[in-house]
Amino acid sequence: MAGKRGYVLPSVDRAITVLEFLAQSNRGFSVSEISRILALPKSSTFLILATLVNRGYLQKNSESGNYYFGLNLVKLSRKVLENLDLRDVAKTFLNSLARETGLTVHLAVLAENEAVLIDRACPRSSGVGADWIGRTLDINCTGVGKALVAFFPEEQFNQLIRAKSFSRHNENTIVTVKAFKNELARVREQGYALDDEEDELGLRCVGVPMFDAEHRTVAAVSVAGTTEDIPLERVRPLAAKLNQTAAEISRRLQSVRI
Repeated sequence: MAGKRGYVLPSVDRAITVLEFLAQSNRGFSVSEISRILALPKSSTFLILATLVNRGYLQKNSESGNYYFGLNLVKLSRKVLENLDLRDVAKTFLNSLARETGLTVHLAVLAENEAVLIDRACPRSSGVGADWIGRTLDINCTGVGKALVAFFPEEQFNQLIRAKSFSRHNENTIVTVKAFKNELARVREQGYALDDEEDELGLRCVGVPMFDAEHRTVAAVSVAGTTEDIPLERVRPLAAKLNQTAAEISRRLQSVRI
């Protein structure tokens, strides 16, 4: 039922309340303390804590029995901050690239085993495409997807695709691990990734990775358009512009974080 706070799922609301409460102390709290202070049933409190421990967002001190923040919560908050920095820094460069090329520009990061669009710039300033932010894309058939994973160490790549099945979008889509590895070798060799009507017929996308100071892939930038917008002879010049843009964003991002 909707109230002043809108729709609320009690179990999620309680879990967030517990997390916010635990943020107040470095020593943590026991089940009994959390239950008493927050006026929550002890059985519900225990299940919430056990679930958060299981997911790595809380830890339990074996000696005191107190609960406190876990590493996954720290990693999650760090990733949020990084992506906020990335979007803020990249915005001007993305808009400039969109105006210069006349194409739609995407900025994406990897989440689990999918590419997630975190920003988008269109050649004309409009609200079109805003709903794409947060959209997930397959890594096997998109420019940003291929660019994000092409430079992964082999062990990390194998772990990434171990539980991944590739969806076939059309007859051009790469759906086998062997073919995908061959494609990524081509990406590394030429320095850019090409979605040549593999995600959607009639559309092309050119993507490049963005590296941090340790040469680890942190994001990918791409331009997308129809096959008429991006004829094959235009792919290499676009890739050169993309690599220049990615390098400029990376340098600016590193200077902001120093």
